Amino acid sequence: MSSANTSPPGNCKFAIPKKGRLYEKVAAMLKGSGIEYHREPRLDVALCKDLPITLIFLPASDIAQYVGEGNVDIGITGWDVVQESLVDVDRVLDLGFGKCKLCVQAPVANNITDVSTLAGGRIVTSFPELTKKFFGPIDAEKGVETKVKFVGGSVEAACGLGLADAVVDLVETGTTMRAAGLEVVTEILATEAILIANKKSEHRDIVDLLKRRLEGIIAANKYVMISYNISNELLHDALKITPGKKSPNITALDDGKFKAVSALVAKKESNNKMDELHDMGATDILTFEVTNTRM
Repeated sequence: MSSANTSPPGNCKFAIPKKGRLYEKVAAMLKGSGIEYHREPRLDVALCKDLPITLIFLPASDIAQYVGEGNVDIGITGWDVVQESLVDVDRVLDLGFGKCKLCVQAPVANNITDVSTLAGGRIVTSFPELTKKFFGPIDAEKGVETKVKFVGGSVEAACGLGLADAVVDLVETGTTMRAAGLEVVTEILATEAILIANKKSEHRDIVDLLKRRLEGIIAANKYVMISYNISNELLHDALKITPGKKSPNITALDDGKFKAVSALVAKKESNNKMDELHDMGATDILTFEVTNTRM
């Protein structure tokens, strides 16, 4: 390996997904968190500009293993990958994206409602460890052995090809599952993208810094700042609509008859709150995007 594709001694090694939707989400979060880097073409290592961090771009399915074994200090991957990898790591922060469920799925035509009826059958999956863990107690109770076969992709095709009685796969919207003529029999695990750290990492200060910065981005994405003017007589009722996260900021206007109010409100509620404020007599109602925060 060339020196251009290595980490300087003493740097915290941070593994992130190297491509796909997960990479795009992570890259956007890092940019918003002030984690700046330049990645050379064809290289899977990049140095951060202002922090002693080396970014290492890996397949998401490998990141938990690397973090668990101490090859890298921290990483971002799915909770499902952590569980499948059988590693003991610190679950530092849930990132709120990449949410889906690992489910047992069977052909709709078979009308299977009791997952125990699949015990002893053939299951195809990309998650053999989690699948064996799930069916293990059922097998023990029924005195059978479920045959679990690993495939790296196109899991949903296994039943239609006669390779499996059911599959265990991730379900996000369910579109792929339904197109393959499958339905959920039961859920095994809820998952999302998470920040993980090696329990023996010497870079706890960097781990804490990253957690704090990412928490700021997550919080900023949930809120907007709303600002408006309201008469003194209506102020009490207006504050019921915009109580703020802790409390609103209130400033008296020069005429003495009005107050200027600003408060954080949930982004998904902002339009309704603007309507309520308008209807009660507030004026100059504005909302502002929050790009980052420390709360």
